Amino acid sequence: MQTVIQVTPKILQKMANYYAKNQTLSLPAGAIFSAKNSRTTITGYRSGKVMFQGPGFSQEAALWQPAKPKTIQSVNKTITRPGNHLPEDFSNWSVLGSDEVGAGAYFGPLTTAAVFVSQRDLKWVRQLGIADSKTLTDDKMRQIAPEIIARLPHHVVNLMPEKYNQLQPTNNVNQLKAISHNFVLGKVLEKIDPTRPDGILIDQFAQESTYFNYLQRAKQQHIIRQNVYFTTKGEQYHLSVAAASILARVVELDSMASLSQEAGIVLPIGAGREVDQVAAQLLKQGKSLRHYAKLHFANTQKATNLL
Repeated sequence: MQTVIQVTPKILQKMANYYAKNQTLSLPAGAIFSAKNSRTTITGYRSGKVMFQGPGFSQEAALWQPAKPKTIQSVNKTITRPGNHLPEDFSNWSVLGSDEVGAGAYFGPLTTAAVFVSQRDLKWVRQLGIADSKTLTDDKMRQIAPEIIARLPHHVVNLMPEKYNQLQPTNNVNQLKAISHNFVLGKVLEKIDPTRPDGILIDQFAQESTYFNYLQRAKQQHIIRQNVYFTTKGEQYHLSVAAASILARVVELDSMASLSQEAGIVLPIGAGREVDQVAAQLLKQGKSLRHYAKLHFANTQKATNLL
């Protein structure tokens, strides 16, 4: 009748304060607190692991675990509210966040970025005006990006079309996203070691279990798992994701500008009819779409048909 959970340093201290009135006289090796109430013994260790023992172990542990997402029942489907499973006061934690852009665009790269925003930098980041990064213009993001790069630990991976097309036949788009997120998160963790974030927030594009299955299927040697949270619209729940979104977007814009210059024509973002027409024009000029576009999109066949 026991269970062990992993918590952040902040939550561990909160637990120690919460159970202070029920402290036991002796501490096991490595423990920072040990307490006992009517039905459960709770022991917290410096590693962040907390053990619950006794008849009430499951109910007591549930007090310190993220709540399950709340849902709204509709006639045809169940809608999950973004962010409802995140811990209380998450927006004020020191968080490493990641986001990607370009997955739905025919031309250009798949770009993924991760940024660490510590508690001491939250005020500075808020002053940049990036709380809702999705509403910023490209020009504004270009102004902000250098400041983020100069001050905050970050990493960006930019899969240009040539590399993307090389990897895509054995990796679907979401698997490429998962590999990229795991990669940039690992790189930032290396940069900030031994500082550890209170949490890691990934802008969600797949269910948590599916995300980790993608990484296992791709045989990634080091999978980031500890204190990882997922939510859609992640930029609304922590500034680290908003900052990552901006870096990814600016790198994507620079890549698109470079590819457009090579092509001798402005490459549009997206996957609409204009994209088909530009792709057809490139083919007519004898240019290889592999260098400019994600070939598995239906736009490739549509452009060929237009010829």
